[in-house]
Amino acid sequence: MDRRGSAGEVEGCHQLSEETITVHIKYKDMEQTITGNVNDVWVSVNRFFGQMVPAFDIARKVTLTVDLAKIVEDFKDVIAITPEGPELLIPKEKLTDSETLLLYLLAVHVGYKLGKLIKDSLSREELQVKLGKNPKITSTRLGELMREGNVTKTEEGNYKITTKAIKQLHEETLPKITKIK
Repeated sequence: MDRRGSAGEVEGCHQLSEETITVHIKYKDMEQTITGNVNDVWVSVNRFFGQMVPAFDIARKVTLTVDLAKIVEDFKDVIAITPEGPELLIPKEKLTDSETLLLYLLAVHVGYKLGKLIKDSLSREELQVKLGKNPKITSTRLGELMREGNVTKTEEGNYKITTKAIKQLHEETLPKITKIK
């Protein structure tokens, strides 16, 4: 990966093995090479930018992000990506319709981010089949999720999960789900 920008450059990012990664950062007259496991390197890169570019630190404080590796690890017994698409590994009967829709959309999001799926969204029809309810119920729930800011509609008319919803699923829904399994 080679990215260059006016504020600095990240170059020579390459994977040495499955568990070790090396990143070389050059910003103005500062230069640093970081080698280690992905999580340690990620922390070190963020620390570098936080120390060297205060604006990055300020922006990070107001930017809502989720840790994909943590989401994958924490939801590994809840969602799955199969060759046929996203699946739930827990009974839908123990979830609300909204939780079910959000978990399917989370699975699609994760599958797309991991390069296992070609899109990060599902159509209303696909979600209706996954939910197993009539089209009116599916449309109503999707409308509610959109009003709450948990789902957005793509240009193609499909639905995708928001970062806010992923964070809420992780912090609020996952603890509930782990109790009912």
